[in-house]
Amino acid sequence: MTGPLEGKRVLSIAVNLPGPAAVARLASWGASVTTVLPPTGDPLEHFALAYFDELHEGQAIERLDLKSDAGRARLDELLAETDVFVTSSRPSALARLGLDHAAVSGRHTQVCQVDIVGHSGDDAETAGHDLTYQAAAGLVRDGRMPATTVVDLAGAERAAGEAAAALVERARTGQGCRREVALADLAHMMARPVVHGLTVPDGLLGGALPVYDVYAASQGHVALAALEPHFTARLLTALELDPADLTRQRLEQVFASRTALAWQQWAHEHDIPLAAVTSPSA
Repeated sequence: MTGPLEGKRVLSIAVNLPGPAAVARLASWGASVTTVLPPTGDPLEHFALAYFDELHEGQAIERLDLKSDAGRARLDELLAETDVFVTSSRPSALARLGLDHAAVSGRHTQVCQVDIVGHSGDDAETAGHDLTYQAAAGLVRDGRMPATTVVDLAGAERAAGEAAAALVERARTGQGCRREVALADLAHMMARPVVHGLTVPDGLLGGALPVYDVYAASQGHVALAALEPHFTARLLTALELDPADLTRQRLEQVFASRTALAWQQWAHEHDIPLAAVTSPSA
């Protein structure tokens, strides 16, 4: 089987995380990818080389100084053969390099440009990163650092989707187009479960339900998510509990009797959504 983007060419000048993760997704769909890095490289390359390598597997990498005439000329050669062009710079920076959509489309009408930006509209030049987007959206709690760069990665998935949508539009119109992904807007979207009270402390998915919570086992912890009535009924039957016993205190007693991994195996056998809490793995 071939990927849905087989035969399409992607060119990226996006560094850090959202752009490379988006381009990795496009590559997984069969696109041929060339990533252009500045002479100093990608910050991710210096901070987490293994992750950088993972995101750029199978791609062609060129290092160009886009502030030089030679670098811009080489990029223009690549753009002539490009279907999707991915950027992650502020609009003013792209304009200085002649890489804003108006300039690129004037030279290469076939290019579908996906610009990943921090903020949309009048705030397009405002500096930011995943942490500030999460903080402004209300996703940073109790002064603790987020567990992962959820906005960057959500932005990557959105950018890949926008690239696919742009190609569909081009197939209809015969012209390339521009799609924008604003990370701050994505953070706002990711915060909607909090805004609507679903995941706040003691919210429906924030600890209010005994069947949707994290419990200490004799070794480790388990995450129980028996949310639907049929899973709740199955949990009661498997644990031989009456509905009146389905309290947090009773479940704390029950789960303390085995290890997290033993409970995970038990849950698999009884078709109950429960998983041992583990550390991220490669």
